Amino acid sequence: MTRERTASPRTAGAINDRIALELLAERGPLTAGQLKEGTGLSRPSVSDLLERLGKRGLVAVVGESGASRRGPNARLYGLVADRAHVVALDARTDRVAVAVADLTGRTVHRADHAVPDDTRDGGDGGDGGDGGKTALAVVDGALRAAGVTAPHTVVMGAPGLVDPATGTLGGLLVLPAWHRGLARLLRERAEGRPGAGTGAPGHLVVENEVNLAAVAEHRLGAVRDRDTFVLLWLGEGVGASLFLDGALRRGSSGGAGEIGFLPVPGTAGLPTATDCGGGFHALVGGAAVRESARRHGVVPTPPEGGPDHPTAEGAVAGAAAAPAHPAHRAFLGELAERVAVGVAAVVAVLDPGCVVLGGEVGRAGGPVLAEAVAARLEGLTPLRTEVRAGTVTGSPVLGGGLVTALDTARRELFTRG
Repeated sequence: MTRERTASPRTAGAINDRIALELLAERGPLTAGQLKEGTGLSRPSVSDLLERLGKRGLVAVVGESGASRRGPNARLYGLVADRAHVVALDARTDRVAVAVADLTGRTVHRADHAVPDDTRDGGDGGDGGDGGKTALAVVDGALRAAGVTAPHTVVMGAPGLVDPATGTLGGLLVLPAWHRGLARLLRERAEGRPGAGTGAPGHLVVENEVNLAAVAEHRLGAVRDRDTFVLLWLGEGVGASLFLDGALRRGSSGGAGEIGFLPVPGTAGLPTATDCGGGFHALVGGAAVRESARRHGVVPTPPEGGPDHPTAEGAVAGAAAAPAHPAHRAFLGELAERVAVGVAAVVAVLDPGCVVLGGEVGRAGGPVLAEAVAARLEGLTPLRTEVRAGTVTGSPVLGGGLVTALDTARRELFTRG
């Protein structure tokens, strides 16, 4: 005979606590009555729950409801914002951007600084090189400005491969040495190594930048209604993120989505293990987009030896703003045709049902480019695939980094040991 099993009071209390905390994180401050309705608990149980969470320093009275009713206004309970802080870091090839947020998800400070040319190629030795130290100083400055001494979690997004087993960054020859140096310095802090400095995070997560952009679009942007999609990053470089069944898929070496190396028709040759110049990158990378824009007369040809402006992002944004112009229409049509070639290959293997165009160029093209790619894709694959433009404003890498960092912090703090 099987005996009926029930959760112990302690386990049930922990489950209820987490449900209440997640409600407060999702909806913001709530009254005890709203928590009762959201959790399905009795009023005495909610009262006990709020007392427990208050003692743990996670919940406090943050105001009063404005509801019109007899008697005093109901107290509003919210997460204690300063209970923990998280940091997101977007390490570009030439600059670093930082965002600091509190436990409620409110961004309390942002910083964006260039990494000077003379420090970008700093050595990759144990000290992280000059570039790593420069970037670390930006992080430290942001923490000081936010009044944070020790963040709970730091998430660093960067180009390149992130080994799923070790979390180490590398794998691409084009990756500046200071990226690996910065990741090492942050990891040493997280591990509390001597000489690593103050402000050590409790957790460090290093993630590919395109994966973080996909997290941002899933939680904050264009695909909040989907758990399976592919984000195609179109910028100076090209990449993809595979978000399948509600989770990122990184591959055995962290290289899933290195679509720039995809062999496609229309290039001068084939890619190699060390050069994606003959792959999909040659069709839709920044240089290829600028060349196409000049050929169609969308932008002027720069003087010999002059700067290669405008950017690919600027050229696409200008064309998408006036798509009826014959030159713009031809340029966007060619770009859509090229993008559709790569998307069709991804669709044939994964059948994600939805592809999001992200990155600087993808977002600049917006719905105009997305619709053009979708129209061309219909003739290349029998698999129904929706194409959407990314909608996250600002830096999607920072946005996805903060979401990831907050998930880590809340998962630990909301779970009673």
